Amino acid sequence: MKSLLLILTTALTMVGCASQGPSHIALNPEVPAITVQTETSIPVALETIDTRSANFIVRFNDGDNAARLVSPTEAPRVQVDQVFREGFAQAGYRIDPSSVNHMQIQLEQLLTDVKESTFGFEANSQVIINVIAKNANQELTKRYRAKGLLKGPFGADFATLELEMNKLIGELTRDIINDPELNQFIQQ
Repeated sequence: MKSLLLILTTALTMVGCASQGPSHIALNPEVPAITVQTETSIPVALETIDTRSANFIVRFNDGDNAARLVSPTEAPRVQVDQVFREGFAQAGYRIDPSSVNHMQIQLEQLLTDVKESTFGFEANSQVIINVIAKNANQELTKRYRAKGLLKGPFGADFATLELEMNKLIGELTRDIINDPELNQFIQQ
């Protein structure tokens, strides 16, 4: 009798856990292919801030029911900062907090909206990053945006959503670091 009760309790626990999806997404953006922008090691101060109004990065919309919100496992600001530091170093810049050339990377939006139906899902992703570059005399502000759309049968799985978001962050990182106007401004 005790073993039957133990088996029944274990089975119910497993069923309860299986119905709950993961509660966090693990982003892992990588440094994309970077073109060397300068032959001399130009110092630049780099700061990354998160200006998003909410911490979640995925929102599962289910009609009239409350949306299911999914947060990242690690702060996106930290990950984006690391990618930009490595990327600008590969481009030939020297990261120096005391430099007169200063860049502020503002993570404005990092969100995937998922609509699931009986026959599949549609996921709209958007990443927006503002860059404010300053030198001794001037300031340059540019806004970069990347969008993605995923459709598929069944439900959206976290691995696919993670890959899409990492891809979009990588595209924006490449576009920002390889931007001729931004590089010309930094090198003035």
